[in-house]
Amino acid sequence: MLSGCAGVQIHDSIQFNVFNLSKNDLSRYGLIFLTPSTPTGQEEDKQALALGFSEVLRQVRPDICYVSMPETLGAINRAGLTDAYRDMYDEYRNTGILKKTVLTEISQHLQARYLLQLKLANFRQETNSRFGLLGLRLVDTKLANIRLFVQIWDAQNGGIVFEAIQELNYADDTTSEKPISFRLIVEETARRVIAKLP
Repeated sequence: MLSGCAGVQIHDSIQFNVFNLSKNDLSRYGLIFLTPSTPTGQEEDKQALALGFSEVLRQVRPDICYVSMPETLGAINRAGLTDAYRDMYDEYRNTGILKKTVLTEISQHLQARYLLQLKLANFRQETNSRFGLLGLRLVDTKLANIRLFVQIWDAQNGGIVFEAIQELNYADDTTSEKPISFRLIVEETARRVIAKLP
């Protein structure tokens, strides 16, 4: 009876636009991971978000040479661009614009043309009791929801060449006490976004 209750259900929706990005551009010119943006209270998720997304990119699109977020931050620090990088992010929060001069400097130091900006708009986990017997919870529904906004910027002209917004709802009827992990949800979301890249 319990096996009939178990199972994973994933519902997702994605909207995306490709503006000025050809099929082999990312493979030819490379991709740099910038620091993700997160809502207040989820700042600690930045590293996990970038790591999960880059791992899926490595698995699904081995043709794309990318610079991970730790490598990016190290290069920015060595080049003395920390103040300019911080100011660019402050401006981004207010305007939604990543300053071209800073993007160009980062691009030149890391020798890659395109820059990936991830923005975590929402992440939520919860548990609902589904089935119990004699006061014992036997099956719970673990739920998670994520909304992720993705942009790829071209350092040559300062324009956005790709953007997507992916919302994913994940539900698992299980006897496990473990919640659905942030990493699992990020990886599921990343696969769907990366599938839309040229």
